[in-house]
Amino acid sequence: MNRVLVILTIDMENLPNNFQEILQHERRVVGQWKEAGFLDQLFLRQTKNGAVLIFKDIDIEKAEQLMTTLPFFQLKKSMDVFPLIKDIEF
Repeated sequence: MNRVLVILTIDMENLPNNFQEILQHERRVVGQWKEAGFLDQLFLRQTKNGAVLIFKDIDIEKAEQLMTTLPFFQLKKSMDVFPLIKDIEF
């Protein structure tokens, strides 16, 4: 089962006035991904400037396309995407 790791960092220095509204929309979108079965995990970064998402059963291109639909993507400072393979020993 393949995984794609995405690390999203948002620009905390230029947050819009409606940030809380965007956050609520973000949570709805991520919830839909989880319900659809292709978002495996979501971790908020301790620095509160982004998140780490782990997708399953989709390729890098699909993960990148999905990320562009996130409300926080507009606030993106950087985004790193890594394909992962499971070590069969673990």
